[in-house]
Amino acid sequence: MTHGPILATERFELWTPAAGDLDDLVHLLSGEDMTRFLGPARPTVLSQSERLLRNAGSWALYGYGIFYVRPRGESGIIGSCGVFHSWRGFGKGMDDVPEAGWIVRQDWWGKGVAGEVMRAVMPWFDETQGRQRVACMIEAGNTASERLAAALGFVQYDSHVPEDGERTVINLFQRLPA
Repeated sequence: MTHGPILATERFELWTPAAGDLDDLVHLLSGEDMTRFLGPARPTVLSQSERLLRNAGSWALYGYGIFYVRPRGESGIIGSCGVFHSWRGFGKGMDDVPEAGWIVRQDWWGKGVAGEVMRAVMPWFDETQGRQRVACMIEAGNTASERLAAALGFVQYDSHVPEDGERTVINLFQRLPA
């Protein structure tokens, strides 16, 4: 892994996961309402340690993954955005595929972070990995993420109802190669 940002936008630097990121990842999810649309993700050391290892593993095994987003010149993580290798375990085109995703810290909501970052990530992914199908899943009701997915060229192709009965319907999107 690198010791500097991989990509930069006008306002942000995008870094690959590092062992020292764990506390920032817990803080990322600690705002009220932060996990409403994130399924089982929780602002705990255990939950975020698993996420950190999964994100680092995507980079190590596939050469792409989630970026940790920092304002230029700052050290704190305000988002995790990117395309990572996914295996959701329920089929429907969500297993063993590149999957786009974005999470932005609550105090940065409404400031265009995910849009700015993902508009840099998607062309980078296409250039480094070749234009290919990318999946995306968004819990029903998360209209802000659905709008961003549409702006990035994703279209809904299916839905999934989790068997645990505790989570809402998950809408499945894809961006197909041109």
